[in-house]
Amino acid sequence: MTSERAEAYGRVTATLADVGPTKLQPGEQDLLREAADALLFAEDVTTDTAASEALDSVDELLERLVSTGRWTHERADKLRSDIEACGPAVIR
Repeated sequence: MTSERAEAYGRVTATLADVGPTKLQPGEQDLLREAADALLFAEDVTTDTAASEALDSVDELLERLVSTGRWTHERADKLRSDIEACGPAVIR
């Protein structure tokens, strides 16, 4: 783990603490937190199925949040970037 990954994880948890209770259902908060955890502890996203599936789940959730108007594109993109930054270099 690097300091950059730890900082990204801190941004994710801060976002969840700030907006999670008002803008996300408990299951959605759990999914995002679990994805950040999976990425934080992954060594290689290309071979770590759990980390790869976690990113896919995040993408699906964020798409749904934006398409229903619950979140803006900007907020979703920022959270996606922060979650991705929890893991090792990701090329997707």
